[in-house]
Amino acid sequence: MSSDRETRGFQAEVSRLLHLMIHSLYSNREIFLRELVSNASDACDKLRFAALDHPEWLEEDPEPAIDLAVDADAGTLTISDNGIGMSREEVVENLGTIARSGTEKFLASLTGDQKKDAQLIGQFGVGFYSAFIVADKVTVESRRAGESAEQGVRWESDGQGEFSVETLTVPRRGTRITLHLRDDAKDFVDTGKLRGIVRQYSDHVAFPIRMAVPSGDEKEEDATKLETLNSATALWQRPRQEISDDEYKSFYRHVSHDFQDPLTWSHNRVEGNLEYTSLLYVPPRAPFDLYHREASRGLKLYVQRVFIMDDAEQFLPLYLRFIKGVVDAPGLPLNVSRELLQDYGPVRKIRAALTKRVLQMLRKLSGDQEAYATFWQQFGQVLKEGLGEDGDNREAIAGLLRFASSTSPTPGSVGLDDYIERAGEENKRIYYLLGDSLSAAQNSPHLEVFRKKGVEVLLLAERVDEWMMGFLTEYKGYTLVNAARGELDMPGDDDDKAEDPRQDAPVLGRLGEVLNEQVEAVRATARLVESPACLVLGADELGPQMRMMLEAAGQPVPESKPTLEVNLSHPLMQRMAELEDGDTFAELAQLLLDQALLAEGQLPKDPAATARRLNQLLQDRAERA
Repeated sequence: MSSDRETRGFQAEVSRLLHLMIHSLYSNREIFLRELVSNASDACDKLRFAALDHPEWLEEDPEPAIDLAVDADAGTLTISDNGIGMSREEVVENLGTIARSGTEKFLASLTGDQKKDAQLIGQFGVGFYSAFIVADKVTVESRRAGESAEQGVRWESDGQGEFSVETLTVPRRGTRITLHLRDDAKDFVDTGKLRGIVRQYSDHVAFPIRMAVPSGDEKEEDATKLETLNSATALWQRPRQEISDDEYKSFYRHVSHDFQDPLTWSHNRVEGNLEYTSLLYVPPRAPFDLYHREASRGLKLYVQRVFIMDDAEQFLPLYLRFIKGVVDAPGLPLNVSRELLQDYGPVRKIRAALTKRVLQMLRKLSGDQEAYATFWQQFGQVLKEGLGEDGDNREAIAGLLRFASSTSPTPGSVGLDDYIERAGEENKRIYYLLGDSLSAAQNSPHLEVFRKKGVEVLLLAERVDEWMMGFLTEYKGYTLVNAARGELDMPGDDDDKAEDPRQDAPVLGRLGEVLNEQVEAVRATARLVESPACLVLGADELGPQMRMMLEAAGQPVPESKPTLEVNLSHPLMQRMAELEDGDTFAELAQLLLDQALLAEGQLPKDPAATARRLNQLLQDRAERA
């Protein structure tokens, strides 16, 4: 035993995770092999990239590979690679803590369903610890490339809260993980079972995954041969006609650590002045950090089939950060860095082309209503960001948007093209209404005249919607009009206004005098049928959603006052017109404004005063009853 052996305790989150692995996650136990092989593949990728600057690191063992070895008598399974390896400090940091892995999110996402919970492992960066699903002790021996054999390290733990680490001599570069299998997991020493798992989950790993199997030589009973278990080819480099759907799906699971099949994919090769190959996938569900705009995201980048980086965000805009896949651009320099990618001309051209390709994928997917409904539920809010971020593709993005409407209240059921098809050519407007919730929008008094005239209105109830509509003013020659802003301009409105002789009714001026500090103006409305009043914003004023977003971000928000529109045909307004000026009229005027605010999903500025007025109104009614 080395004199520098030390025993340490796991980080608290790791201890909780290990307890979960050991005692709870028994479904899909084979995922541990997928995760350890994936880690080994990453180590080999990192070595090939590092060898661009340190070619001598490959001299002793030039062909990266991953090896499996079983010992049925000892009950062990060993996964080894000759990749980049780890130093002692890296072993302690990577295997003893999970400061950067998202473990807290993983633990918070558990559902209690063993099968579903096990599938989360790879997505949250805790793959190494899945070894404890099948092992009661794990031994890791590693030596970093470029270091001497005497600088190797051994890490060992039984998953009970502590681990030991010591320096030892490791003859070759890379990492060797030995799993001491639990009694109920001894079937993982079966070579046939391991072969099937590798082919199911890791067939497209770009390095050979090898295992010693019986040679079949009758003269030598214990003779073995080294069998390569996977295809070890870059799937994206093969012709599309030679790749089956199952192979595409299998590769998606490899790059995404997802057990589900992708919604769709696109495999494309571009040749000419700008040469690259891309394989892009639309996942079936959102990752846990989708709305963390600063989180790592992007495509896997290869140059001449040499892995360069795992999250190359420069090849797709931020609003498409959910796309998974690979881009291989042989024309890029092998020593390309993130900084160089930002300003490299060919990268900008590839980015523009891949963006259009993803939008085409989504347009094609929208033909499958069920699949697109799944996509929209998971990624619709993120796609909306593109209207403000990508002016070149604004109309293509707009065509992918989905909404509820006054005639189709199911969220995500109506596209702009659907609306246009139903509206026809007579009125070149697309009406929409913003609300704090779908229910609030559906019950808004602003919809009354649209229902009366049979005009469809899109209902927008997500926080990003008002910001989004600031960029979407026109689509295919149709103007988008907010039903709650400015003067309402609808077919037949001129006739309605000409027939209404009450635009100068005295009650309007009286209401304006009482409410002059709270509203910009009071006017008769053509919007309302059943309600007595509603609030209307000016065409250029901030709406409630944008005001809340800016205030939450600490931004100054200019003061503004709405216009109060009243329905002079409503019995309440006719009764108020008969009242003389005084306290009763003033109280009712204030209640009229307060109920209009409530109908918009807003609170009156003085809720207690509103409650007092309502109480008085109820008391008066009770006394008269």
